[in-house]
Amino acid sequence: MSSKAIETLKESYAYCQRLTKKEARNFYFAFITLPKHKRHAIFAVYSFARIADDIADGSKSFGQKKELLEKLREDLHSAALRKANHPIFIALSDVISNFNINPELFDQLIDGVEMDLERSRFLTFNDLSLYCYHVASVIGLISIEIFGYKDERAREAAKNLGIAMQITNIMRDLKEDFLADRVYIPTEDLEFYGYSEEDLKNSVINEKFLNLMHYQAQRARQFYKSGSELFQYINPRSRACVVVLHGLYLRLLDKLENEKFQVFEKKVRLSSSRKLIVMVKLWITSFLIKSR
Repeated sequence: MSSKAIETLKESYAYCQRLTKKEARNFYFAFITLPKHKRHAIFAVYSFARIADDIADGSKSFGQKKELLEKLREDLHSAALRKANHPIFIALSDVISNFNINPELFDQLIDGVEMDLERSRFLTFNDLSLYCYHVASVIGLISIEIFGYKDERAREAAKNLGIAMQITNIMRDLKEDFLADRVYIPTEDLEFYGYSEEDLKNSVINEKFLNLMHYQAQRARQFYKSGSELFQYINPRSRACVVVLHGLYLRLLDKLENEKFQVFEKKVRLSSSRKLIVMVKLWITSFLIKSR
């Protein structure tokens, strides 16, 4: 690689780092625990996911979004062939090559974003879990290729952790998503607990709502528990990232429950100081976990 190409690659990774630091919030606190080369790789992966997510959440028409996603797919395929011009794709091309990541996983992420454009309701949890796989679990499967693992059971654990985190996001963003005409809580759950979309529209918090949300939290906790198995399968030098990410999201879920799911008036977050304290504690804890 020429000195110019090396400098371009360095600048591309720096671009991804700036974007991640600006946008990632919970993720960034976990990412900084990684060794430098893996941290830069994760920044590139996050940046790609950010582009895809921004297309889905943008103000352009359905047709324009579809075109942008198709262009994103083309850029991805070019990156996989080591042909890229944009900083994110220059870095991503290097990541795909260095960590031997199957580009199909990135395609599946784009498929998930397209699901966001084509459907706004999910009848059953099985329907929702397929969506969660594409927009969250796939990121986990990409990430463990960077983290490093030897036991194939890491893949299932990564999928489950992704689902847990996505359910938590769905609970936190309930009002924001409804205003965008998206309801991710399965229709079967709404019907079972007797909480209607009209109630959701009017930000009704009653016993039915609390029971519905407690059920979603319980489901998420089951996936967090199975997702925590990833700790023992992951490369020890990368383990802190997974432990911190799992812990931060679990504490966000705790806060949602402790505040009785007051998601209509504000967006529930962990403060930066709280995140830092949690990160340090979990980083230390990660060294006590034994590998399998």
